[in-house]
Amino acid sequence: NISGGNTGTAKRRNPVGTKDEINQYAPSERTGRNLRYLVDNESDIYDDSDAGRYLITYADLITLLLGLFIILYAISNVDVAKYQKMMNAMGNIFGNQGEVISISLPETAVIVTPIDQLKQELSNLIKSNNYMGSVSIEDNERGFTIRILGDILFTSGKAELNNEAKNVLGLVSTLIKELPNDIRIEGHTDNVKIVSAKYPSNWHLSIDRAMNTAYYLIQSENINPDRVSVVGYSEYQQIAENITAEGRAKNRRVDIVVINK
Repeated sequence: NISGGNTGTAKRRNPVGTKDEINQYAPSERTGRNLRYLVDNESDIYDDSDAGRYLITYADLITLLLGLFIILYAISNVDVAKYQKMMNAMGNIFGNQGEVISISLPETAVIVTPIDQLKQELSNLIKSNNYMGSVSIEDNERGFTIRILGDILFTSGKAELNNEAKNVLGLVSTLIKELPNDIRIEGHTDNVKIVSAKYPSNWHLSIDRAMNTAYYLIQSENINPDRVSVVGYSEYQQIAENITAEGRAKNRRVDIVVINK
């Protein structure tokens, strides 16, 4: 035996430590629950802020765009009268009654088409040659119509063009030949029945007058025949009542229709 030594049986030491020693340093179950709760709540907070962050930027952008469009609309529609009233009112409030700056709006350019120019030139020719009572121009859905009363074109009951008719058609043709539009020649009569061997009805007379007018424009005025068509309406397209001599004179006519392209 070695002197001074422990003669008792040696106890084996637990390398891990006793249960009490372990519990001394181990976190409690309550602490673990608290940690898990904090972690879960923290992740929820970060997730919510990240998800809604782009909405703030989007809302700002929409607001700015709305303001921009309102300003653009406001400056594009200037009411001059309201502007001057507003400036006068502002001058009265602030004690300044000076001159109000006026706004001059730009004039809209008027586009003159070849058709409009032709109609204006025809009107000038009609006036300069004193044909206002016999030749007129009328706009309609088909294009525009040059209306020539029959009294200056034909002798009563006949379809041969007289000299004055050739003068009128010569003036008209100098302008309409420049257009590429198709031309329709329409013959009309009044409701007085015709009795002759050559024209058994007003249908025959109206068609013959339209055909003679078209043939003169083609042969003498060099209008392209591909552009010309002929039709007769007899008494059934009246523009005035046939109960008076004046009304019947208006219905006896030849219409030269320049058809829209």
